[in-house]
Amino acid sequence: MHRTECYKRLPLASAIALVIVGTTPAYAGLLGGLLSGDGESAGDGQPSEVNGEVGFFSEPFAEPTIQVDGEQIATGDRCIMDASGALQCKPTAGTIAVLGGGRFLYLNALEGTENAELAVIAQFGEVSVNDQSRVMTLDANDQPSWVKPLPNDGGANPDGNDSTTLTGGLLDTANNTDTNDGALFCADVVFLPDGRMMAVGGTDYYSEPGVDGLPVGVVELEGLKSSRIFDPASNTWSQSGDMQYGRWYPSLVSLANSDVFVASGVTKLLKPVYPEDPIQSGRNVAQTETYDIENGTWSNNGSAGQRSLPLFPRMHLLPNGHVYYNAGGQAFNPFGQAYDQALWNIVGTYNPESRQWTDLGYAGLPLRLNETGLDALSTTLNPTNTDPDQVERLLGDLVGETLDDPTAAISQLLETPVDDQALERAIGSGMRGSTFSIQLPLRPDANGGYHESEFLTAGGVPTYVAAGSPGGYLPISSSRIDTVTTNGADMAYESRLTGSLNQPRWYGSGVMMPDNSVMVFSGGTRDGVVATGLEGAIIQSERFDIETETWKPMASANRERTYHNTAVLMPDGRVLIGGHSPINTAYLSFINMDELGFADYAGRDPSFEIYTPPYAMRDDRPVIERAPVALMTNGGVFDIKTDRSDIDQVLLIRRKATTHLVDGDQRTVELPIVDRNSNKVRVKMTGNRAVLPEGQYMLFISYESDDGMRVPSESTPVRVLADPSATDSPLAQQLEPAPAEAEGSDDGLVGGLIGSIGSGGSLLDPIFDIGSGATSAVPTLGQLQDGTPQLMNELGIALEGGFAVLGDTITSLPGATEGLIVDFTDQGSGG
Repeated sequence: MHRTECYKRLPLASAIALVIVGTTPAYAGLLGGLLSGDGESAGDGQPSEVNGEVGFFSEPFAEPTIQVDGEQIATGDRCIMDASGALQCKPTAGTIAVLGGGRFLYLNALEGTENAELAVIAQFGEVSVNDQSRVMTLDANDQPSWVKPLPNDGGANPDGNDSTTLTGGLLDTANNTDTNDGALFCADVVFLPDGRMMAVGGTDYYSEPGVDGLPVGVVELEGLKSSRIFDPASNTWSQSGDMQYGRWYPSLVSLANSDVFVASGVTKLLKPVYPEDPIQSGRNVAQTETYDIENGTWSNNGSAGQRSLPLFPRMHLLPNGHVYYNAGGQAFNPFGQAYDQALWNIVGTYNPESRQWTDLGYAGLPLRLNETGLDALSTTLNPTNTDPDQVERLLGDLVGETLDDPTAAISQLLETPVDDQALERAIGSGMRGSTFSIQLPLRPDANGGYHESEFLTAGGVPTYVAAGSPGGYLPISSSRIDTVTTNGADMAYESRLTGSLNQPRWYGSGVMMPDNSVMVFSGGTRDGVVATGLEGAIIQSERFDIETETWKPMASANRERTYHNTAVLMPDGRVLIGGHSPINTAYLSFINMDELGFADYAGRDPSFEIYTPPYAMRDDRPVIERAPVALMTNGGVFDIKTDRSDIDQVLLIRRKATTHLVDGDQRTVELPIVDRNSNKVRVKMTGNRAVLPEGQYMLFISYESDDGMRVPSESTPVRVLADPSATDSPLAQQLEPAPAEAEGSDDGLVGGLIGSIGSGGSLLDPIFDIGSGATSAVPTLGQLQDGTPQLMNELGIALEGGFAVLGDTITSLPGATEGLIVDFTDQGSGG
């Protein structure tokens, strides 16, 4: 029996939407336009016109059966009602990992929301269950098959979780069931060197307040301390060591020595109040921990290792062994969720040997904090920092400089070099929420060393300059590349804007491709967490060319996938697309308004599609005839035999394991070709374990065809091993960098503003000029109200906001002074 009444349609939907309009006047114009059917005014996600080859998507396919009352029932439906009246549903790929050999592990998201008939906030603590996992195998003809791992839910907390409740069991339901105390949902995932996958954190559901036996309460999502390991050889889960802190939405990064670093997460999502440690209340977990790969235990990284970060912070490993935070993550907009969230705007690196953070700059702005004596700003302003000398030293220096030269901030900012997009950079700076962070290919310099790391982000929701929030409701089209140059302990941060996406996109999944491009898939036209069920779906993919730094619209998918969508590169160079598990409409029940042009809200979508890019449609793809199955990071050379003599690029791409747009280990590394002989190329391996940490990779070769297309091969699997003679330090010894090329000079901020007028490249173009068809990268007040792109005609407000953004970072912190605000702005000469 299929329970169609679970997904209500228009009449109730309209009533709920009207309630939202009445209770959120800031969005009244926008919602009014949507409910009148004017999808165009809201940015409805309609595909852009395409030119040339754009690839294609396969027909969707899904697991063919559902287990109901102990029986496997074949059905094309998403859910079937069991004998108790509850819906049993197929899982969706809210998390997915590429196991190799045509196999993919995926984990469900928000299991049980389909059984909330009144309000998910009131009922989910009781109807939620631990999420299922699946292994899907695609054969040579793309025919899928499925198996269920054991235990299917990952096996954490079979006897219940030691929940952090406020009432000690008196007015909560934390101990009334053990079927929702170990959910895989909201854990981060990472591959271990031997190909096993570890899931860290997760969710313990209960009602607080709530009473056992009553079907309603106020749901709480508590982060787990659990770490569990999936073994693809046996399709089984096992438990590893527990963290010291429960974490919901943490992020993981493998270090150069294969240990695993974890940061952020929150212990209690909706009621983050901790009476035993009140200063930790109202914020995410600031403490970081490290997993010892040898003994399977976690250790606290100490006071200096703490950092305030957003949930699922976007982090990556740099070639010097530091962990880089790229000022991105998830946040509950438009108000955020932490009193110290202004610190999330600052990019920085974690040194796993000294266990300290270094601040590099303010995201998207030419402010290099580590070059102005402010490299410990975030650590000093951390309210749980216990070093009074450090605080006194930093504040004393700042106030002293302000009193000595109160005009230094303006004069230094005027000398800061800019380009034609400086105004857009200032307005769109800071943390970017609900977007990907893709590490572009690491390339060796002339000396063979790897020193420059570039990270691409596009879309998502920005800080809107002066807003005291980490994000807003409407996404943007702005795209930027942040660059970190490393030479041991010396690091420099820069940022530049690229061409914009063809339409603003919230929650797009990014994939690094073997032809040097980045693809983005799925997502929505508005933040689907702020107002669930009211976002439009974006089905058209886009391709970023790293040479021209522009985005091109590509093929459109068959299914709508907004929240909890996923995408991974397959070993043959195609992309597997899946996921879509939205939160119940208006946080009530699933009410599907797709007939009005909103996204599909008929519950989770268990289907997959395969995207075939243009290069995979060609019959002249190169073939790897012979290559090593394992490589060691010892700086040696190895040979690849191919069917062509014009191979000019060799890439190692790490297998992807991703959830919520996050994969801290995502990396693509170009290896230099040092010799060739007919159809054989000799390639030099790096000796830097921070460039290629141990693990499972895909080896691609490619050439540039006569028509200008880069054509990659299908990959061959390679395991990267650490040189056993190398030190076990988490830091890396980098080669001496090649001499840098001379750079041109700029006229500074004022000169750039004045000089660009009438020169064909005005600084105001990104905001004023929408005649080219591109949507403004920064939504205006009018856009917030009615959803339509509008011209920003208040230049004074924009510039004032640009200066105010640094002040906002300080004023939102406890105990900050006015002198500190002025002096922080004074650091504008760090470009």
